Amino acid sequence: MPLKIIPDEDKPSVAIEIPLEKPLPDYDLEDLEKPTPREVDGILVSQGFRDLVDDARGVLLEILCEHHKSIAEESSALTDLDLSPEAPQAMEIMQLTGAICPEDEVYRPGLWIVLRYNQVSQNQSLSPALLERVKHVAQEFVRRMDLA
Repeated sequence: MPLKIIPDEDKPSVAIEIPLEKPLPDYDLEDLEKPTPREVDGILVSQGFRDLVDDARGVLLEILCEHHKSIAEESSALTDLDLSPEAPQAMEIMQLTGAICPEDEVYRPGLWIVLRYNQVSQNQSLSPALLERVKHVAQEFVRRMDLA
């Protein structure tokens, strides 16, 4: 799957573009290749795609919170819906939405994710090590969502 990781210059954030390459029957997303961007718009506003984005947000939050597992295990105040411990997350979701992904002579719907590192200065780019972590997060996300 050709996911793209696009770091922002002079900002502690990174965008991830994930084109959908296989049908997702659970979301009623079957025919994904379209000849024009306008035809992809119809997919992005469908209920199935909105359900995919909702599920994607939950899976991504779970992946980002996994390193806080010990906090969750120690606290009876956290519930399944409270995935954010009191300590600020190192990485947070700034945007998660649909995207139109061009590929050769076809267009596909996809997911557009923007993550920001809170522990990096606001005018500093992400280090290669943090970008590698983003890559691993994105790959785990694709695996859990069964997008590849």
